[in-house]
Amino acid sequence: MNTSASSTTDIIFNLDVPYTVAETVIAAAAALGNILVCVAVTQDRKLWTVTNYFLVSLSVADVCVGAFAIPCAILTAVGIPRYNLEVCLLMLSNLIMLTMSSTFSLLAISVDRYIAILNPLRYKSIMTPTNSFILIVAAWIVAFLSGLMPLMGWHKPPPPHGYCIFVHVIDMTYLVYFFSFVFFYLPLVIMFIIYTMIYSAVKRQLQGMVGKHGAGMKELKTATSLFTIIFFFMLCWAPLHVMNGVSLLCPQCYIPPIILQTGIILTHANSALNPIMYVYKLKSFRNTFKRVFLCRGAVTPAAWTDKTSVAHLH
Repeated sequence: MNTSASSTTDIIFNLDVPYTVAETVIAAAAALGNILVCVAVTQDRKLWTVTNYFLVSLSVADVCVGAFAIPCAILTAVGIPRYNLEVCLLMLSNLIMLTMSSTFSLLAISVDRYIAILNPLRYKSIMTPTNSFILIVAAWIVAFLSGLMPLMGWHKPPPPHGYCIFVHVIDMTYLVYFFSFVFFYLPLVIMFIIYTMIYSAVKRQLQGMVGKHGAGMKELKTATSLFTIIFFFMLCWAPLHVMNGVSLLCPQCYIPPIILQTGIILTHANSALNPIMYVYKLKSFRNTFKRVFLCRGAVTPAAWTDKTSVAHLH
């Protein structure tokens, strides 16, 4: 997202080649990597689990980031389209909506892991496929409606120059007070609390595991992977949200364009990192990827009886 008024007038009709190349590479990696995730799930019946339904929802959002959101970001970086406020708002709302849906998917995964690890006996009765689908659909509906608020009226008056520049069109009060606080900081705090509780519970379990070092180390690796996931999510998104807040609360503060562009690229890079952080750490996914790449097709029905769990990160 382009969110710095100080840099927009400098890049109208002046394509920033390094930025565009970086965004293009990230778009391709995000789209292809997350398509591979979806293909892997369709190819292997063992991967049809509630946890992986949330992973697929996240992957779909990240595919859309690569295929639609990043191209929109590249176009609006040079002010395209011009004199078409509705199309401009639709493109910019697309950026925000996909971000929200991705955030909701991350939150759903953290809740799913919380129940699975801290309340395993009730996990299957709580996180049924039906309940997971309801959560996924609800998350996308909320993200869709919230992301379209600029298109529905919460935006600035049309700029006289007519260029589709993010901060000349999107109201910064919506971006900071609604988008950042409600759909970034609040979910981030909730996820951090959840992962902290999981890690604390695993540590308590480890202290009582005498002679069960292997099982304890597996749970510890799971907790560590969860912490790594939330850390990278925060690392990728926090800089841009902080810059947005600075732009609103300190209008006289100057943010160098290179710093802003780095923040934008980081947010998009998160979509390319998600397949690595959420899927490539899963041994069952890795095995399926190998079959896909070697063109061995889907697993046979006999393999469906494999009881290997994909709920744990390896």
